Amino acid sequence: MVIEKNRVLEKLGIGAREKNIRKRPRRLRRTEPLRRMTRETSLEVHHLVQPLFVTHEAGARKSVSSMPNVFQLSVEEVAKEAQRVHALGVPAVLLFGIPGSKDALGSENFDPEGVIPRAVRGIKQVSPNLVVITDVCMCEYTSHGHCGVLNPQSDQLEGGFDPLNDETLDILDRVAVVHAEAGADIVAPSGMIDGMVGSIRSELDRRGFSHVAILSYTVKYASALYGPFREAAEGPPSFGDRKSHQMDPANAREALLEALLDIEEGADFLMVKPALPYLDVVRRLRERFPEMPLAAYHVSGEYSMVKAAAARGWIDERQAVLEILGGIRRAGADLVISYYSHEVAGWIE
Repeated sequence: MVIEKNRVLEKLGIGAREKNIRKRPRRLRRTEPLRRMTRETSLEVHHLVQPLFVTHEAGARKSVSSMPNVFQLSVEEVAKEAQRVHALGVPAVLLFGIPGSKDALGSENFDPEGVIPRAVRGIKQVSPNLVVITDVCMCEYTSHGHCGVLNPQSDQLEGGFDPLNDETLDILDRVAVVHAEAGADIVAPSGMIDGMVGSIRSELDRRGFSHVAILSYTVKYASALYGPFREAAEGPPSFGDRKSHQMDPANAREALLEALLDIEEGADFLMVKPALPYLDVVRRLRERFPEMPLAAYHVSGEYSMVKAAAARGWIDERQAVLEILGGIRRAGADLVISYYSHEVAGWIE
């Protein structure tokens, strides 16, 4: 083979003489051991968080049509799934609830016997060392599907909804306390309501839960990539949109202000959501606030696009996912929240 190659080179008039190139970066790419030795960014199991959907329906394990390999799980089933995820080495789960009934205030959201408190207690019984994060928002629990208390003036606004900010904070405080009482390690307010971190921090501390951390959805964009999630969580808005409180996709400087406010209010983690279209924002937060743990959410639309392309044979799913999640880490995220977490954990092992 080498002889044949040399003959071809001779015919082309290309000599075998080494060029005087002193620095050859390719030297360190030639073999996989060399590539591993010089790899700048790692993706390990302990960087991952697995989202799970919990439904009130007993014994349920219902497929989500737009999210292959994602399920709505009963309280009993979610405990089993969390135990399986933990056994793979994934250190944390993020819980979203699907209640038995909905009303204007999302009352089951702050019911101690609601779906999330029961799920937290069930998970902690079988996997006490698994970190349990709970979503603190109203959209899955309200009859209108929005993230806050209805504003009677909303119908006069373009877009159709502008939540009553401070009244919403009162609800979020109650939700966070109920989740903490059930055993949540981290609460994650996700509605982008002004002052949510400070209000929840004060209430948790006042009620004796100063040990419970806050993972804030610091920079949550009004994105088109949440569609499959809304099917899974059964929480699409019944009218209007969420542009009055979620960030404009055109803005990046504003993200630094949101992060600064959350830090001042006592956030323990910052988060950017979605991840891929906003890797520049992840990098900005990493550079501006190097001391803060930073998460990025690889959201449902990002997940489903990869699944759809892989199902058609257009891409290699495993290689694509590892490249994507590795890119999120390279941008500066300490934690990656992804529906792929349990699959990636298996691949890494």
